[in-house]
Parts: sequence; C-alpha cells; structure tokens
Amino acid sequence: MDTNILLESGTNELELLEFTVNGNHYGINVAKISELIPYKKPTVVPNSHPYVEGIFMPRDFIISVVDLSKCLGFPEPADTTGDMYIVTNFNQLHTAFHVEKVLGIHRVFWSDISKPDGTVSSENNACATGIVRLHDELIIILDFERIVSEINPETGVKISDIEKLGNRERRDFPILIAEDSPMLSKMICDCLFKAGYTSVIPTGNGLEAWELLKKYEAEGTLDKKVSCVITDIEMPQMDGHRLTKLIKTDKKFSHLPVVIFSSLVNEEMRRKGEAIGADAQLSKPEIGMLVEQIDSLVN
Repeated sequence: MDTNILLESGTNELELLEFTVNGNHYGINVAKISELIPYKKPTVVPNSHPYVEGIFMPRDFIISVVDLSKCLGFPEPADTTGDMYIVTNFNQLHTAFHVEKVLGIHRVFWSDISKPDGTVSSENNACATGIVRLHDELIIILDFERIVSEINPETGVKISDIEKLGNRERRDFPILIAEDSPMLSKMICDCLFKAGYTSVIPTGNGLEAWELLKKYEAEGTLDKKVSCVITDIEMPQMDGHRLTKLIKTDKKFSHLPVVIFSSLVNEEMRRKGEAIGADAQLSKPEIGMLVEQIDSLVN
C-alpha cells in the first residue's frame, strides 16, 4: 500500500484512512497501516480473547485478526463479501483489523479533529480519540491502541518493566505529559509515579500542553513547573510533532527536554522527530526505557 506519508514534520497534518463497520464511518491514521488485504476467513484459535477472530499468514509470519464489529458492540456480519483486513504496525506488533469497506484516504489537519467529550469517551470506555467531519459525514477516529491493550495490557505500557526497577528515591522533577488516550495517560502517569516521579501533569493533547507551557512562561514559573515534556504523536487539535516543533523553535521553551513516546515511532517517524529537535524518541510499550531516558535528561 502506498501510504504517501507526509514528508514534512510538524505541520499538524495527517492522512486518514476512512472505512466502515456495520455501515458506520471510522478512521485510522495511515501511519499505522502496513497494508490492506481482502478478507479471508481466519483460522480460529481456541480460548483466545473474544475480540480475536483468529489468525492468518499472508506473508512469512502469523498475524492476529481483531474483529472490529465485536469490539464496537455490533452483531456479527452475515455477509463478509467485500470485507477487508487493515493490517497495522504499531506497539511493535502487526495486527489485522477486520472491517467492512475501505473508502479512501483524506489529508486533514489535527486542528480540524475534535476531542470527544465525556459523554462519548471516558477513561473506562473510550473507543474514540477524535471526530472529524468530511463530506457531511462524521468520521470517528478509533483508539486502536486501547483495543489492542484490552486484549493484552502489556502492549500499551509494559508495566512489568516498572516493577523490575524496584524501590526508587522520590524525585520532584515535574513531568508534563501530552497523551490523548485516557487509559494510556493514566497508565503512564501511574508508572512514572511508581518510578519515583511524584509530580506528573497530564494533558489531553498537544494544544492543551502548549497552552499550559505558555501559561507557565507568562507567570514566570516555567522552569519550576516543567522539567521535561513527554508527548504522544497522534492527538486531536495538535499532534506531538507540532508540539515538539513549537517548543524547540521558541527560545523561551527550547531548553526543555522533549521525549516522543508513541506507538508510531518507526524509522520514518524517527527521522521526522530528529528533524524537529526531539531529545529522545521511544516506542510504546517500553515504559522502562522511558524512565531511564527521563532520568538522564532531568539530571
């Protein structure tokens, strides 16, 4: 699949693949996709998670198939003619998502994507990370990381890595987090607290983080209130690359260490992060490596 990933970094744009499940319109960031494959009934695995439809082997390795209809609470489709697999590569995993139809790719700005409010998405039941209107159709951007994390929590944040660190001294270096998934944000904050960082400030996207940084700078309290910024990449309103670029190109903020912590950190994304001045880039779920990186940067 030619994803035509944007070459320029920090433009606050993304390419969104639109698809349907049970007649409803959904979206996924093209950067998460490795290929599209016509649906073929997978091999069922006994005692697997209810969301796992089975496995198949399109290349030389086995890929798990996640049934999005079941994830979203829809009835099992009676006819799968024309259905597709969206094969993704994030969180260091290849996963195939069974969808109905693939409709096309749209280039949009993160600023045009609305953050779902509490009636649509909460920490306990969030399934959407953003909503965008295209051609008079509301497209819900699904939280694929949460779906995979529900099947195996260690794919979201490797909590076992924190347990291996053992008891650590308390550190009062304040860490600002930009993460749109409520579940992952809480997991990251809890892990950092267990790792000794007693002051963790969560924000829901890059724009919220940027506004808070500007507020602290205007108050003259920036260096007291923020020692390091941790950001996801894909977030509504403002993505992590745009946030990083704003910080690193403004002399009032450029001294702040910025760590990109995202499921999308691959070779292509790493080049983009380097171009905008990120101090470090780590792939979820390696939370232990994130703690080590923060230790190095704040010291």
